[in-house]
Amino acid sequence: MSTAIQGLKPPLVWKYFAEIALVPRPSKHEEKIIQYMLDSAKKLGLSAKKDKFGNVLIKKPASPGREKNASLCLQGHLDMVCEKNADVQHDFMKDPIELVRKGNFLMANGTTLGADNGIAVATMLAIAEDKSLEHGPLELLFTIDEETGLTGASNLSGDLVASRTMMNLDSEEEGALYVGCSGGRDTTATWKVDYESAPAGSVAATLNVKGLRGGHSGLEIDKGRGNAIKIMNRVLIELTALGCRLSTINGGNKRNAIPRECVAELFVPKAKLEKAKAAVAEMNTTMRAELSSVEPDLAVTLDAANGKKKGKVIKLAQQKKLTQTLMGLPHGVLKMSADIPGLVETSTNVAVITTTNKAIVQATSQRSSVASELREAVDMVSAVFNLGGAKVENSDGYPGWKPNLQSPILKLAKQTYQSLYKKEPAVKAIHAGLECGIIGERVPGMDMVSFGPTLEGVHSPDEKIYIDTVEKFWNFLLGILKNWK
Repeated sequence: MSTAIQGLKPPLVWKYFAEIALVPRPSKHEEKIIQYMLDSAKKLGLSAKKDKFGNVLIKKPASPGREKNASLCLQGHLDMVCEKNADVQHDFMKDPIELVRKGNFLMANGTTLGADNGIAVATMLAIAEDKSLEHGPLELLFTIDEETGLTGASNLSGDLVASRTMMNLDSEEEGALYVGCSGGRDTTATWKVDYESAPAGSVAATLNVKGLRGGHSGLEIDKGRGNAIKIMNRVLIELTALGCRLSTINGGNKRNAIPRECVAELFVPKAKLEKAKAAVAEMNTTMRAELSSVEPDLAVTLDAANGKKKGKVIKLAQQKKLTQTLMGLPHGVLKMSADIPGLVETSTNVAVITTTNKAIVQATSQRSSVASELREAVDMVSAVFNLGGAKVENSDGYPGWKPNLQSPILKLAKQTYQSLYKKEPAVKAIHAGLECGIIGERVPGMDMVSFGPTLEGVHSPDEKIYIDTVEKFWNFLLGILKNWK
């Protein structure tokens, strides 16, 4: 067991969290964690079943005297976002997450931590094991593939869950009760590209944008953080004016993460190599000045290859069309909510760009808690891509979750929190996709609330969980279970 969790409370939650860290669970590759869940249920003597898509439900009978209580569902997801720093050697398909304690934070060693949503999984398993708790009949629902489209929830068997009240444990701010979330869709552009030999008299070079913080494309979209692809494109436009030619461009890893790094392979006219280096250095200074308060580690660099003079480049007209399209492509907050102070209502993320032998593909994601605004954001991004000559594809996406401020489970959660901590919890909506909206469609009549301990930097190697908030989250959850009738 990891020494990083020694002495942490509640011990049973942290025991399971450390165990889960040993089990690979990238989105769409949850086979090992699914088996772990089924084995854990069997070890605890509890019934468990898996639906056709891979979602797992574990049932725990009521504690003595609570058998007639209504059934209550607790829900979280099994998969995690797999991001790492470029200099870290880690295979998410087989390597365990290395836990590191830093004061009141628990982090991973250069990778995402997986507290999103491993802390919910660990908490539910702790509840499953602890025989001292007071509660009615419980259903513990573990969905898969939340991070790449919420497809586990979207394919949830409607008859898997009997409960009509659910607590989603995938929020990231202790003391906040979430009652609504945004819906989302993806918009992807593909340019078929033609290659030609690099111009005579040019040398190969690598342009890097790195050191950015990245983060969740919903939760951190309003933080003003740099987007590696957008920064890269600004530099490429400067270098195109000097005759530099693009060979490949690759940046970002996940559609729901703000891209932290981007790299482009170029051919630079040898006679203008020093001018190109000076232009990149000037852009580095400019970008660092623009983002100084949020991106202190940003670095834009150009490194010439040793003697390489041959290679393929994209035709110049296509290069200009690509860079002009990326320049016009919106990124960030499109609209703030007029009803809920501080809530981003609509946004878009320039997420991932990749180069293949025949195409360049740019993936983006749009979010909004208002269905009509989501359609407008998708149409806006699609229009830019269409004007840029790309083939455009739009995903079906997922629905938002409309707040119900008269919700019975919300009322009980507020009363319980007030009783425990002598203050009112904040009632909020979140600019991110929670599975509540989808589960509400799959299981009609489901009354829901979402909460959790405090996490920061999710979807990036800076992901951390505040240790002290886990105990508060645990006691709050147990209080609700005890008070639920």
